[in-house]
Amino acid sequence: MTAPAQSTATAPNNKSKGGFSLPFIYRFFFLLVEPFSALVGAYFALFDQETYLRLTHAASAASPIPTSTSIVLSQLGNLYFFFAINEALVLRATSDIVVWRTVLFCLLVGDLGHLYTVKQLGVQIYWDISNWNAIDIGNIPFVYLGATMRIAFLAGIGFPSSRGTKPTKTA
Repeated sequence: MTAPAQSTATAPNNKSKGGFSLPFIYRFFFLLVEPFSALVGAYFALFDQETYLRLTHAASAASPIPTSTSIVLSQLGNLYFFFAINEALVLRATSDIVVWRTVLFCLLVGDLGHLYTVKQLGVQIYWDISNWNAIDIGNIPFVYLGATMRIAFLAGIGFPSSRGTKPTKTA
């Protein structure tokens, strides 16, 4: 009887051969906090659509929700779900810094697109903290935080290094 094959990928929490040392803050945010928050968004877009619409823009929230709007919200919920499992599972499955950097770069592009989508609420939506509701907090400052974390990761901030260089792929 032979031993089962072992994966060469390791969780990127400790430096390993072929891997990199992932600072706790990145591991905590990218593998737990952000996927969980995306699941919350998926829940509301899929199962509590009236609340989702009302919190997005109460003045234009339709009730009852038109079928086309419900379909689009369901598709959005599906994308939030995809975002959550993609980040949580793909990043857990590899210790390859190139994969991490690629996934996080793609998510950074998504952050910029996400911020762009709320432009119709007016430019004050980006800075007027006093008028933010629960969905605005998810759409603006939380996206700012995610984008900042991705930029810091891509810049190599917080990675242990004898010369302060960016993390690189190991052979």
